[in-house]
Amino acid sequence: MTPQRFRVFLLSPADCSGTRARQLQSDGADHDLARRLRGEAGAPLGETFAFVSSLYFRGKLAYARAFARPPAGLAGAHVITPCDGLRPPESRLTLRDLKRYAGVPVDPDEKRYTRPLLRDLRALAPAWAEAEVVLLGSVASRKYADLLTPVLGDRLLFPSDFVGRGDMSRGGLMLRSVQEGRELPYVPLLGAERHGPRPARLAPLPR
Repeated sequence: MTPQRFRVFLLSPADCSGTRARQLQSDGADHDLARRLRGEAGAPLGETFAFVSSLYFRGKLAYARAFARPPAGLAGAHVITPCDGLRPPESRLTLRDLKRYAGVPVDPDEKRYTRPLLRDLRALAPAWAEAEVVLLGSVASRKYADLLTPVLGDRLLFPSDFVGRGDMSRGGLMLRSVQEGRELPYVPLLGAERHGPRPARLAPLPR
């Protein structure tokens, strides 16, 4: 049998300035997660972004946890953040952090975003020498591809079924894949066709 390759995932961030993020930041928020974010210990980054982004990030997080095969001693998933580079989904986030994130655009021309991301990528890339790195995020825009491919080259992959799908469709696709125990096919991001027609809607799961 051919041995399975190591695989780590990069998860694109949630919109920290959107409606659900503002709910957490509200002074009157009595949500359990909002209370924990206001505490000194904060709350897990992955849990917070899953609330903020709902289905899409929840799908990415579940998928990465189900299918990651990292080299020994390394994290299987890293979240791309607006201004703190790459962080494991288990790392702690406070309300102050969430407010900082809300003020930084995820834009390849924004140095507060690009500098820490490139710093962490370059630090981790040698440890990923034997691994495939899979981006779970939009491949149609510049905000990830333009920064990741120069560092990772043809080791950077993405699920080919993402092409043409919106955020909610990608989230549903990943949750379905986890439920079925079926990993999606990947292709190298470098040189790939990143735009395409919208695929057919996902068929309902059998009851």
